[in-house]
Amino acid sequence: MAISPKARPYLLVLILVLVAAGIVVAQLPGEEPNATRSTPDASTTPPVVDAVGGDGAGDAYYPQDGNTGYDVSGYDVSVTYDPATRQLDGVAKITATATADLTRFNLDLYTLVVEGVDVRGQQAEHRQEGDHELVITPASPLVTGEQFTTTVRYGGEPTVFQDRALGRSGWQVSSSGGAFAAGEPHSATTWFPANDTPRDKASFTLTARVPEGWSVISNGVEDGSTTEDGWTSFRWVAEQPMATYLTTIAIDKWTVERSTLPDGTPVVDAYAPGAQDGRRHQERLPEVLAFLAEKFGPYPFESAGGIFLADDIGFSLETQTRPIYAGWADLDTVVHENAHQWFGDSVSLENWADICLNECFASYAQWLWDEAKEGVDLDDRYRAQVERARDSFWGRKLYDMGRGNEFKGVYDKGQLALHALRHRIGDDVFDRAVKEWTTANRGGNASWPEFEAHVERASGQDLDAFFDAWFRGDDIPDDEHLYPGSLRR
Repeated sequence: MAISPKARPYLLVLILVLVAAGIVVAQLPGEEPNATRSTPDASTTPPVVDAVGGDGAGDAYYPQDGNTGYDVSGYDVSVTYDPATRQLDGVAKITATATADLTRFNLDLYTLVVEGVDVRGQQAEHRQEGDHELVITPASPLVTGEQFTTTVRYGGEPTVFQDRALGRSGWQVSSSGGAFAAGEPHSATTWFPANDTPRDKASFTLTARVPEGWSVISNGVEDGSTTEDGWTSFRWVAEQPMATYLTTIAIDKWTVERSTLPDGTPVVDAYAPGAQDGRRHQERLPEVLAFLAEKFGPYPFESAGGIFLADDIGFSLETQTRPIYAGWADLDTVVHENAHQWFGDSVSLENWADICLNECFASYAQWLWDEAKEGVDLDDRYRAQVERARDSFWGRKLYDMGRGNEFKGVYDKGQLALHALRHRIGDDVFDRAVKEWTTANRGGNASWPEFEAHVERASGQDLDAFFDAWFRGDDIPDDEHLYPGSLRR
């Protein structure tokens, strides 16, 4: 994500089931403490399934985001949206595999009202709790390893998330009267039910029906459109798994331009009314992606492009394969959001404390672009920024910075930290380590401590003190870490 310069300053748990001496003990939400259930003699009766998926995936900053007990492999979402009434009606089919025996499990859905739920094609009991918990009880228990499909029918007027530290995210109505969904760390569950954690990446298919004259852009590859009775349906397919916050729907009277990269990868660019100025930046996308591929390895997805809004929202976002750009976005933003296709999208964070894996690298990609394309001396830029930095600048941690602080240091201090790391281990090792990282973790999740260990192996150096000074600390690094290698004059 790239934050507007004006906005930057504001910017498992698994329920434990203990099995002992033929007794299953489960403390479940809403039950009396110490509730116990006797398991019948296994020699005469099949064991009783008695476990519940957790209502959070275990992230320390957002403990109730996501759920446990199952792993989603794919979302197939169908929505109808009328910009005139702002009413959305949806059917979401969620294919998953149970990772535990389950009598019930949760999905996340914010504000919208659920009208019915089926599991395995059978009606399931459901209830909505708190801000975003959808609790589902299937007609019969799920068994570990079982693949199943949950169908949720829902509707209402989508509502944006509001967070004092992180701003607005999720479903937003655009100035043109259309709508779009974008935000971090939340977005998807303002318009479809999901297991809302980056740890559970899945494929995503969208069929969106809108009044004739409006059109829909989303992730992945176009799969046709049909018009009937004054409504047009658009279908998009993204087969490569993505984190839920990287999904998007964008409804407007788009000007759509289609092209291909030199290797044949399809490119779809969409410009909202009043956003045509974005063309002069986006026309360099093939050059940008070729440059980033040299630095980070082959482009990781089967499609590319961009969605350009006329609205000056506080951020642009790396929605997978097709970033969303605010009205203020420039060429630097295009570089930044496409660098995220490697750092954040293909290789996704494990926890939100690891956000430097996304933002520090996307921000440093802007420096690498300036070095290669504009002839900028990055060492001079580095020294100048260090000299200008105020005390408050150094007080921003880059790893495990605390909830609400995720986006306060990664765009500026993060660039300096990675440039210092590059000098500490040398250009050749830095370049090789980065490419090996994106290759080894392609399509998966990773953490910042894992990256530290990776760089130490690649360099053959003990870098604990360096990483502590730059990424885990909130003071100005000592000179040996502030001016490593040739940065010292």
